[in-house]
Amino acid sequence: MAAIVNPEAPAKEDLPIAAGVSAHTETGEQNPVSVPVSAASTAKTVTVKTDVIALEIDLQGGTITNLDLLNYPVEKANTVVNKLRAMIGLDVVVTNDAPVRLFDNNQDKLFVAQSGLIAGSGLAPAPNHYTTFANEQDSYTLQPDQESLTVPLTWTDNNGLVITKLFTFKRGSYEITLDQKVSNKSGKAWLGRQYSQLLRVPDTAGKGNMLTGGMRAYNGGVIYTEKSKYQKISFEDMADKTLDVATQGGWTAMIQHYFASAWIPPADQENHFYTKKLKDGRYVIGTYSPSVTVADNTDAEFISRLFAGPKIQPMMEAIAPGLELTVDYSVLTFIGKPIYALLNIIHGAIGNWGLAIMGVTFCIKLLFFPLSQASFKSMAKMRKIQPRLKELQERFADDRPRFNTEMMGLYKKEKVNPLGGCLPILIQIPVFMALYWVLSETVEFRQAPFMLWIQDLSIQDPFYILPLIMGITMKIQQGLNPAPIDPIQAKVMKMFPIVFTIFFLFFPAGLVLYWVINNTLSIIQQTYITKQIEKAG
Repeated sequence: MAAIVNPEAPAKEDLPIAAGVSAHTETGEQNPVSVPVSAASTAKTVTVKTDVIALEIDLQGGTITNLDLLNYPVEKANTVVNKLRAMIGLDVVVTNDAPVRLFDNNQDKLFVAQSGLIAGSGLAPAPNHYTTFANEQDSYTLQPDQESLTVPLTWTDNNGLVITKLFTFKRGSYEITLDQKVSNKSGKAWLGRQYSQLLRVPDTAGKGNMLTGGMRAYNGGVIYTEKSKYQKISFEDMADKTLDVATQGGWTAMIQHYFASAWIPPADQENHFYTKKLKDGRYVIGTYSPSVTVADNTDAEFISRLFAGPKIQPMMEAIAPGLELTVDYSVLTFIGKPIYALLNIIHGAIGNWGLAIMGVTFCIKLLFFPLSQASFKSMAKMRKIQPRLKELQERFADDRPRFNTEMMGLYKKEKVNPLGGCLPILIQIPVFMALYWVLSETVEFRQAPFMLWIQDLSIQDPFYILPLIMGITMKIQQGLNPAPIDPIQAKVMKMFPIVFTIFFLFFPAGLVLYWVINNTLSIIQQTYITKQIEKAG
């Protein structure tokens, strides 16, 4: 059944305008005008379900809407925590086990994947994402014995041009292949190109939500080009300037915490990336292809791929170059990626992300062992000469310059570096921050259980037990270090375990686990070295 072209449809502002190609609509108008966001589609939808996603395809344009990630609930029911809460008289936590909705047709959360064709100047208009297509079925389901599923949509004009949109889904995959086939029986050559774009409104409902620890997860557009590689294009950037970039291969995407959506055009052609800020708070990021001439009585295909799913790095690396960079480890990516790779290897062997964190902690501790050894030796020597420093302080209480001279002489005589304990701590800060980003950004840690009451390593400990243990280990470790001679400094140092415990109450449980294991290993190592130094003395 051929779709009927609506002769009264207005021009649309969210169609791309390519160089030398008119952004035709059904009327052939070339001056885009605004279309209110409330003008929702009235066409039928086709439902599609595979083993990992469920979605709707709007027959108006073949737009993908309401895409649910079936293996990723909004909230995971924590039966262990609820049992513990019931035992101590607290209310049971109610959870939302509905799947995460990535694409959404709700106008307040609008986020859809659009595609279409743009005809060359002077030609009859081609179907875009406002054109109504036809389909023979209302629903499609990937059966247990199927490895792939194809959903066809068709459109025919009155001049013999037939367009077929084929959406192909594969088992276990978040990648959707779009094949727009052009069959030209119009009696003359047809010229056109394809476009694919993501349209969304910023997530105002989640605005202000921070990753644990106060750092905001990036939510907005990104592109990957042959020249500049990975670039963020925020909604503010789209509002300030319209993007127009040509590149070989590449991709355009909208990303958020844990999940991403990306249109990936063919890598062997030059693609043009664009952005637009539309009315009613909508933003578009997309790509259009080079123009292709389809002679009379011949066919042509326009291929593109859509990724819509969790940001699992090995899976994304296999789909397109640089797509794994949507897992944003900030400026510490060069440290974060090796940490993630090591976590992945250990998890593959033992099957528990909490134990993988412990394994990585051991590895990092081994890496910094020489520095830690030197640091702890320096602190043990400082601890050993502490009584002599106090004696000098009392003797030269009224002569500060003389005290400083005698103190430096004592350091030199005993071969003690007072700053020797600082270097390992300073070096470990970037590693700590990189691990924070890995635990916060890596979707594998989302709702990943460890043991007992820790059933989600990506959020804070529900009973704050791990942060308290961390504070205790920090206090024990502080007792092994030489106390500052200055009484004011000593009082400040005593406050550190309390301050850090409060700070860590809101950190992901996985990160606190790392710090507890790290402190415990440091205590064992430092205790041994201190005893050896004292025996030698």
